[in-house]
Amino acid sequence: MTAEITSVLVANRGEIARRVFRTCRERGLATVAVYGDPDADAPHVREADAAVRLPGDAPADTYLRGDLLVKAALAAGADAVHPGYGFLSENACFARAVRDAGLVWIGPPPEAIEAMASKTRAKRVMAEAGVPLLAALRAEDATPEDLPLLVKAAAGGGGRGMRVVRELGALDGEIRAASAEAASAFGDGEVFVEPYVERGRHVEVQVLADAHGRVWVLGTRDCSLQRRHQKVIEEAPAPGLSEETRDALHRAAEAAARAVAYEGAGTVEFLVADDGRAYFLEMNTRLQVEHPVTECVYGLDLVALQLHVAEGAPLPEGGPPVPRGHAVEVRLYAEDPARGWQPQTGRLHRLHVPGALPFGGRGRDGEGRDGEGTGGPSAGSGAGLRLDAGFGDGDPVTVHYDPMLAKAVAWAPTRREAVRRLAGALERARVHGPVTNRDLLVRSLRHPDFAAGRVDTGFYDRHLPDLVAAGDDPRAARLAALAAALADAAARTVAPGAGTAARMGGWRNVPSRPHRKAYRAFPAPGGGDGDGGDPDGGDLEIRYHWSGGRPAPPAEDFPGVRVTRPPTPECVVLEADGVERAFDVARYDDGQVCVDASPGAWTFTTRPAFPDPEDRTEPGSLLAETPGTVVRLAEGVEVGAEVAAGQALLWLEAMKMEHRVAAPAAGILLSLPVAPGDQVQPGTTLAVVTPPETAQ
Repeated sequence: MTAEITSVLVANRGEIARRVFRTCRERGLATVAVYGDPDADAPHVREADAAVRLPGDAPADTYLRGDLLVKAALAAGADAVHPGYGFLSENACFARAVRDAGLVWIGPPPEAIEAMASKTRAKRVMAEAGVPLLAALRAEDATPEDLPLLVKAAAGGGGRGMRVVRELGALDGEIRAASAEAASAFGDGEVFVEPYVERGRHVEVQVLADAHGRVWVLGTRDCSLQRRHQKVIEEAPAPGLSEETRDALHRAAEAAARAVAYEGAGTVEFLVADDGRAYFLEMNTRLQVEHPVTECVYGLDLVALQLHVAEGAPLPEGGPPVPRGHAVEVRLYAEDPARGWQPQTGRLHRLHVPGALPFGGRGRDGEGRDGEGTGGPSAGSGAGLRLDAGFGDGDPVTVHYDPMLAKAVAWAPTRREAVRRLAGALERARVHGPVTNRDLLVRSLRHPDFAAGRVDTGFYDRHLPDLVAAGDDPRAARLAALAAALADAAARTVAPGAGTAARMGGWRNVPSRPHRKAYRAFPAPGGGDGDGGDPDGGDLEIRYHWSGGRPAPPAEDFPGVRVTRPPTPECVVLEADGVERAFDVARYDDGQVCVDASPGAWTFTTRPAFPDPEDRTEPGSLLAETPGTVVRLAEGVEVGAEVAAGQALLWLEAMKMEHRVAAPAAGILLSLPVAPGDQVQPGTTLAVVTPPETAQ
């Protein structure tokens, strides 16, 4: 069957919607966006030729409403639907509804999606196809010799409903917890138990198939660097695999695709043990987040090929191009790795990666915003840097969706060059707004184990404390704060009428006495959190002199430091211990001051000279650290009951991740003022746990 596509609705949002739109524009196809209310002014909406509102805030009311998505496509005159990834991309019922409406489904047949939708069912299909598997265990039959075990949701992905069990006595509780999380996330609480392979590698194979029996195997990707079972760094090809293992993976992936009569782009995921043996994990019946690394290595546009296959055309004879070089991708998240990967919200003031080629485009009004156009090589161009971003400068990062801001990709002839290129680009990037994992990504890429290709899924379990501590340099943070203070002083001396900086106010310059400027740093130097956990951890007070436009910091505060050039509102040059560095300073209307220099990047907010009285909070209060929704309370937990240190009290969901809220110490649960479904803001009291003697 052949069908000509002229207009594509992307049933998704953010980065993947923009990615699909780019290829559609290149092919001369019209584009249609859909959006929930928080996305009304999102980049993917601005860039589409038409957009349809899905009323509501929650994904369950918007991007997960297949009926509304089909109606939107018909109303906008689209003749095809691309599902992107996540949401309904692997929902067979949605695929059928699209086809039943007379629209082209840009994805595999619903029957193939259905066969792979449940991991337990998929394993049965793969066993019949001869694909190697880890043997599932019945929980009641597990013995201490079987440990460690992995409890895993049968539906969905992204690390939801997944638990590693190292003590047999904890197995039943972890099964219940995983089942509850899976039911909440996917509407299906089925879980299964299998052996957990220590130091296993997550290696996947990209496949592409048409309706004429042709299957392309497009090499391997290594996705082992994960946090909470969610991928952080990916690369192609997977390093360090023997030819025997690589060939076995390719054969197994092709067998998996043929077993379900697959069409379109898909990914077969494997767990590779340290002895080189590979075991089938699951098949993702959609385009993967990490598809750009394969595009760069093979010189292909996978979205264009998805459209080609969806129109009924065969894949070219002779097979795929010969791969060349190496590509590495990192996921830039608005999160704080030092605080349990806690998602962050706020306004993304600036996102710029120098050297990246244009990505994105102009909105329907013909206008583009600064920051939207940064990007990387066109799909498959095989050179340089690429940035696939879901946000532009000034866009809000909200609690409603995944905290991934962008994917940065580098290609080079060798793995070493690609890793070095990506680390250098990230280090020079300007990412202003919420706290991100940018610095962690740079340190991960430069870690000796990663550089040598010694990667496995336990990388962050072993190295996270050291990677976080590597950026803990209080003196560097104080130098950055000094630069912020001097830039602010320079801005206040600009003549009126010279711009916003000149109208920031002023003070009397008294050269004989130092000026003082108080900041709070995010994240905080010296072990504090800068966000309320340690009240003083992120506080910095800077003293400096300002006279005749040539400031001179007091020697007792900054020994060995001098200002070598007159500061400007945007740049301060400091010489520390004989080394001169420029500190770029940017100030924003919400009070953030962002400082970038070769030692790193810092974000500050100005503290008042006379702090407000501290909020009165009941001792023992557990406060929400991020906006979110209470998804469930721990079983059997009641007010007045004794709780143990570390005992789970409730779970909070924010940005598609569940956060366990536990008792900080043994005591009495004095208060539990929240219930499942409650939406909370930072600072909301979730529970109060107090020592027994205090409760009495």
